[in-house]
Amino acid sequence: MSKIKARLESDEKYVLDLVADIMGENYEWQKRFDTLLGDPGKTGRRVKLPVDAFFPAANLIVEYREKQHSQPVTIMDKRMTVSGVLRGEQRKIYDLRKEQWAKDNEIKFLIVSYFDLAHKKSGRLTRDSVHDEKAIMRLIEDISGR
Repeated sequence: MSKIKARLESDEKYVLDLVADIMGENYEWQKRFDTLLGDPGKTGRRVKLPVDAFFPAANLIVEYREKQHSQPVTIMDKRMTVSGVLRGEQRKIYDLRKEQWAKDNEIKFLIVSYFDLAHKKSGRLTRDSVHDEKAIMRLIEDISGR
């Protein structure tokens, strides 16, 4: 399976598509903003950090948090990063940076965790769309203040 096909079939894409269906709005997948930047590398260059999805009409960023965002995943966390910290630590830093950036730019920010949805012990989603849609609707209501 190609990387692109695997990405299109990912839990992240499943979740973002559910959010889009619920909201009745299309989104920009892996959206990058000019001022949301990672740490400088050896050359001083800073990469634009992607957010999982941006819903322009709703002025909403949606981040899907897989297991590695809340628990150590040895195979993913061992690598040292440009920031001089292990990948797991950098992920936490960047997650917080995205949230703060959204707040500073008056953009709503919705986190959907695998834990909010029907999932297996491994953290992979079971894709129970009825259950998952209800869970996501509650999360959207929470940030909308309804």
